[in-house]
Amino acid sequence: MQNSALTMSQPTAGIPELLAVSSPDWSAVLVKVLANFQCATGTIHRTDSSTGLLTLVTQHGIPPHVLPMLLPKIDNIPFGKGIAGCAAQRKEAVQLCNLQEDLGGVAKPDAQKTNVQGALAVPIVGADGKVIGVLGIGKMQPYDFTASEIADLNTVAGLIAKKM
Repeated sequence: MQNSALTMSQPTAGIPELLAVSSPDWSAVLVKVLANFQCATGTIHRTDSSTGLLTLVTQHGIPPHVLPMLLPKIDNIPFGKGIAGCAAQRKEAVQLCNLQEDLGGVAKPDAQKTNVQGALAVPIVGADGKVIGVLGIGKMQPYDFTASEIADLNTVAGLIAKKM
């Protein structure tokens, strides 16, 4: 299990600039987050106020061969289901060092088909304290995100919250 500090100068590098417009390109924001955290895959979900579900805003890096099967399952996620739903429900970061060996039942079986192993999801919390979305990132190898990396991703989620 890998557990090393990221060799990045700034986990928020380039993100404020992408968010400085009235309608951010969420795909570009996610790609920048993934680059900053050296991750291969990620998602941004927004809480739908009418349904209470996490609705997919954008994804990057989900393998094309599983996307058609997985997309209907990640388009709308209830709080408490899967990694993103658990992060939303708990209002705190949820990570799995190896999604492929999740023994706690947090990861859904279809999520394991992505071959993502190290996964981290953090809630995006609005000014009113409510969860307005979830930011998730993943690596293709087992990985324990450090407390510093989790704090850094929470900082990025805070920046996103101001524009979501």
